[in-house]
Amino acid sequence: MQAQGIDACITVQCRRDTDETMEFLQFAAQNAQIAGVVGWIDLTSEHAAADISSLKAAPGGSKLVRIRHIEFEDPDWLLRPEVLRGIAAVVHSGLTFDLLVRTRELPAAAALVARFPSGRFVLDHMAKPAIRQEVDEDWAEGIAKLASHANVWCKLSGLVTETATEKWSPDDFLPFIDHTFACFGAKRMLFGSDWPVCLLRADYAQVQAVAGNGISGLTKQEQYGVMGLNALAAYAIDLPIGTEKR
Repeated sequence: MQAQGIDACITVQCRRDTDETMEFLQFAAQNAQIAGVVGWIDLTSEHAAADISSLKAAPGGSKLVRIRHIEFEDPDWLLRPEVLRGIAAVVHSGLTFDLLVRTRELPAAAALVARFPSGRFVLDHMAKPAIRQEVDEDWAEGIAKLASHANVWCKLSGLVTETATEKWSPDDFLPFIDHTFACFGAKRMLFGSDWPVCLLRADYAQVQAVAGNGISGLTKQEQYGVMGLNALAAYAIDLPIGTEKR
């Protein structure tokens, strides 16, 4: 991690499995460089609040900073009554909820965050725009609508796997990055590596280069924010790092 200039990181769940989340929390308890853990619970369960409490009480539970769900069954899954109940439990627990959505789910995501103005939400991977074509109007409009809610941040991540070919340039991503920054503003954007999934198209250094190219027009302070400090606000993490850390 230090070889890549990383001071701290957030570990993200990849399976719909609370046992995996428990393992991540235990590992985080033993590793100071892991500033937070993204966990999974069954949002549709009547016991969602109790499940969150159990994770928080587990070894390393203090490093649980957010909950994420993957693989939505339909475009409006986020607005199902049982799901709203689960997300209410996430919000009331003080955790952030990650929105791992694509273009088709962006309208539901915007409607969701409007219901929980006191909650914190992070859009993962800029909603995975298709880099293989011109900027899609539905995606662009969905990003703008979601960004209109001040309690939502957005991750600059997960883009390299959306290219149509392994031969790409950092400039290929600029129209999508520029639009997202125009909507969210530099203070609500944060870098994510999407490692190890990014290895399908790029190594960590190449992913950093895409982000670096995308934020090159920002002030140094804004760049420091995107590469680390903004994440502390989005996930309510109290980490003693300086303004030039990431």
